[in-house]
Amino acid sequence: MESFDSTKRSLFEILNDVHSGKIQLPDFQRGWIWDDNRIKGILASVAKSFPIGAVMLLETGNENVKFKTKPVEGVKLDREVRPDLLILDGQQRITSLYQTIVNNEIVTTKNEKKYEIKRWYYIDMVKAMDGNYDLEEAIVSVNEKKQITEDFGRRIALDLSKEEYEFENLMYPVCMIDEFSKWRRKFNKFWDYDGEKLSFWDKFEDTIINSFYRYMLPVIIMKKENPKEAVCQVFEKVNTGGVSLTVFELLTATFAAEEFDLKQDWQDIKQAFKDYKLLFNVSNTDIIQAITLLTTYKRKLNQVKQNVTEEDVAAVSCKRKDMLNLSLYDYQNNRDSIVQGFIKAAKILSENHFYTARDLPYNTQLIPMSAILAVLGDKIDNFVCKKKLMQWFWCGVLGELYGSANETRYALDLPQVVDWIENNGPEPKTIYDANFSPARLHTLRTRNSAAYKGVYALLMEDETKDWLSATKIDFSTYFSEAIDIHHIFPVTWCEKNGISKNDYNCIINKTPLSGRTNRIVSGDAPSKYLVRIQKHAGVDDEKFHDILKSHVLSPEYLYADDFESFFNDRKEKILQRIEKAMNKPIPKGTAELEEGIYIGEDIEEA
Repeated sequence: MESFDSTKRSLFEILNDVHSGKIQLPDFQRGWIWDDNRIKGILASVAKSFPIGAVMLLETGNENVKFKTKPVEGVKLDREVRPDLLILDGQQRITSLYQTIVNNEIVTTKNEKKYEIKRWYYIDMVKAMDGNYDLEEAIVSVNEKKQITEDFGRRIALDLSKEEYEFENLMYPVCMIDEFSKWRRKFNKFWDYDGEKLSFWDKFEDTIINSFYRYMLPVIIMKKENPKEAVCQVFEKVNTGGVSLTVFELLTATFAAEEFDLKQDWQDIKQAFKDYKLLFNVSNTDIIQAITLLTTYKRKLNQVKQNVTEEDVAAVSCKRKDMLNLSLYDYQNNRDSIVQGFIKAAKILSENHFYTARDLPYNTQLIPMSAILAVLGDKIDNFVCKKKLMQWFWCGVLGELYGSANETRYALDLPQVVDWIENNGPEPKTIYDANFSPARLHTLRTRNSAAYKGVYALLMEDETKDWLSATKIDFSTYFSEAIDIHHIFPVTWCEKNGISKNDYNCIINKTPLSGRTNRIVSGDAPSKYLVRIQKHAGVDDEKFHDILKSHVLSPEYLYADDFESFFNDRKEKILQRIEKAMNKPIPKGTAELEEGIYIGEDIEEA
């Protein structure tokens, strides 16, 4: 059976079906946005019988592809009408033509500066019939008073506010194209049946008015037998609005057909997340993907329990097609556990010194993590279980494994990590795949790298304290003390002493400090600024040295202003922390990368 029909239909047949509600929009279609110039352009194209592109419609009646529907903007139905066809592509064109030709109401549009304006549309009959003018010049839009003014509104250049003014100025209202006989009778009467004017009208009707009535529009009708995934995919491919629809928007329309408001539910989820800064960048599609991941995981477990043959067991997956096929029942059934999974993930990561969305290495890693936590429930409160979960997390971050094409990894993470934690099963692939080269530390210079953010968090382990306040850096002090990552050997000092920018700007020479502490550091040598900081802190030498050591460094190299010894010593200490977090040995003796060779996620700092 053919999945599409191609044909041609009269423009007025389509506009009449729009008016009666036989043709409507799926509710996921965005609002009408065409501006004044584009409206005038499409009217001129139809008048000249130029092609304006095909319209794609979808047959309704497929029980598996239900969308909440809405009339085309401007259509007023006195009762609920079930449409026969939905517009997949051509909304802007059809709406523009409907509102200007059929609706007989002022059109709300935008000017070239994107400001909202209200316009009536006319055809300058003289220009339209004069070959010296392009027909587009004959399409005129006027304000809500049906006037064109000059000198900042002080002078009326054209007044069409009364019908007789339209007749007198030979300006034909586009909204009367579908009722041209009525307007013509009044036009003839106004000109007292003047033969010259009657002849002029006849030529205008034959050349311009009939162009609209003769206009045939190419129409592609997508048959109702097509699956939802195909319908949504086609819509995205042909959508002329310029912005692709998200899975969330498409599911919003399908769930609305079952009287469920997905947009409002997303607002409720955002409200639940509002106290967790780490979740500020979580998107509605992230939630859908996590729910889909959990849904397919549960489905597979049930099929295995029912002894379904291995080749027939559904795969764990959260690709686009799986998300589009998510049922409202599965969404509602798994929604709360996934929301709590995200919140639980935020709490656990906060314990590991990830405090804001800006500092989160991979927002994407929250998707499988939330599903894993949804399955584990209270078991994650066990120390050993949480330690395993964080090993998986650190391997993903420091191995830089969630940068792109993540759906396949998510599908492996959920069953493998759960089995590893609950049943001491095989090591998950993410842990197996993760590697960290010691040379990578030299190239971690900005937050554009997940590993940079990961190392930054590791630097706050083991009771790390601010140099000035001597307070432990935790969730509270991170914000109250304005903690951020700063240079240990200041940039100014390094440049004066010939230190390579690649070295002084990398993570090895950076540490979390408060804004106040960093201001005291200034651009001086460590041997100088440390004396000032200790004096402000008011602590003895032993206490101050312990504070410095909490930053994974050896104080003696700072007091000696020995950058090279400090750099090598701190690099080794950081590698030890990375090794501990990943619970995997880091290969020693790896040849250091020469400057500029490594191609990573970082870009140079300004």
